[in-house]
Amino acid sequence: MASIRRHFPYTPKAPIRQGIYSQAVVVDRTMYISGQIGMDVASGQVVGALVNMGEILKAAGCDYTNVVKTTVLLADINDFNNVNEVYKSFFSSNFPARAAYQVAALPRGALVEIEAIAVLGPISDS
Repeated sequence: MASIRRHFPYTPKAPIRQGIYSQAVVVDRTMYISGQIGMDVASGQVVGALVNMGEILKAAGCDYTNVVKTTVLLADINDFNNVNEVYKSFFSSNFPARAAYQVAALPRGALVEIEAIAVLGPISDS
């Protein structure tokens, strides 16, 4: 049986690993992106979580159109509408499947963390 290819795209433009995990793992043509909080790498200041996700997507030769599933973790579910406003500036059509949950706490006091699954390569919609 042939082995399945696995690699670990990395970019210094997204937060550096603070734990025992990778920014993303690609298995065959599927990329699993670890949860991203909105933190600027250089300054440590708050930026959009989706900005960091975009840098990881770029490192793997992808963009937001390659994302097929996201999970949004919220410190307060009442922020859901605000997240939607930001979300639609990154995903404008053929939206990925999504789940959203309120959680007890997020790293570094973040209000939002987003993880994603993307498919590498060109995608055609039917």
